[in-house]
Amino acid sequence: MRRSLPHRTAPTSPVDYGDRVKIALLDSGIGLLAAAAAVRGLRPDADLLLSCDPDGMPWGPRTPADLTERALAAARAAAAHEPDALIVACNTASVHALPALRAELEPSVPVIGTVPAIKPAAAGGGPVAIWATPATTGSPYQRGLIREFADSVPVTEVPCPGLADAVEQADEAAIERAVAAAAARTPADVRAVVLGCTHYELVAERIRAAVGASVALLGSAEPVAAQALRRIGSRPAPDAAATGSLTVLLNGRESGLPGRATAYAEGRLLQAVPSVH
Repeated sequence: MRRSLPHRTAPTSPVDYGDRVKIALLDSGIGLLAAAAAVRGLRPDADLLLSCDPDGMPWGPRTPADLTERALAAARAAAAHEPDALIVACNTASVHALPALRAELEPSVPVIGTVPAIKPAAAGGGPVAIWATPATTGSPYQRGLIREFADSVPVTEVPCPGLADAVEQADEAAIERAVAAAAARTPADVRAVVLGCTHYELVAERIRAAVGASVALLGSAEPVAAQALRRIGSRPAPDAAATGSLTVLLNGRESGLPGRATAYAEGRLLQAVPSVH
C-alpha cells in the first residue's frame, strides 16, 4: 500500500550556506558510500542519511518487482526523516525501481537515479569498456544507453561476476581475483572504462592499476551528488564547516556504519563525522 508522505515543497532559489541540507541515499549495501562521500565533499555541512537493505542483499539477482518493493521500503524509511532529496545509489535499482520511487516520493522529495557514465566516456573518442554486473551486462537498458550515447565508438561490455559481492564483503582476495578477471576481458586499446556498478567505485584505484594508468575511469558518484544539489536549488560549498551529521538505517533501524565500510576511504571519511543514533 502506498504510504502518504508529508508534502514538502522543494526550494526554487539557491539555498544559503547557513541553511541545513539533508540528502538521503539508498542501496542494498555499501555501494552508496562513493556517492555519499561525493556529497560530503561538495557540502561538508550537509546531513547524510544512508538507508540500506542488508536483509535483502544483494538486489541484482532479484526480480524487478521484488527489487522495487525492497527499494521502496528503504526509500520509505529514509523519507520518514524528511530529506531534501533522495539519491538511488545503485545502478540496478535505478533501472528497475526509479519510476515507482518517483511516483511515490516526488514532488515532495526529488529522486535522483544513477546512470552509467557512458555518454562522457564516448565523448572522449573511445574505444570504451563498460564494467558491470552480469545482470546488467547485455541488458536492454545498457544496450539502449550504448545506442543513444556511444553509437560512434567501439564499446565492449565486460561482465564482472563476483566483484560487487567481494567489495560488499571487503574480501581482499576475492576483489583481486574479480578485478584481474575483468581486466583480462578488457581490450588493451580502451581509452576509458565506465564503472557501471556503484560498488566498483570503492575499488577504483585497484581497477586503474589493473587496466593501466592511462585509461580513464568514469563513475557516477560525483555527477549524481552534483545533480542532487541542483535538484534542491543548493550550490556546492566544499569549504563549508564539516558540521553535517550521519544517520544510518539498516532495514529501517538506526545503526552505525557496517564495520566493512571502513575498509574503504569513503567509509572512513563518513565515519569521521559523529553518527546519529
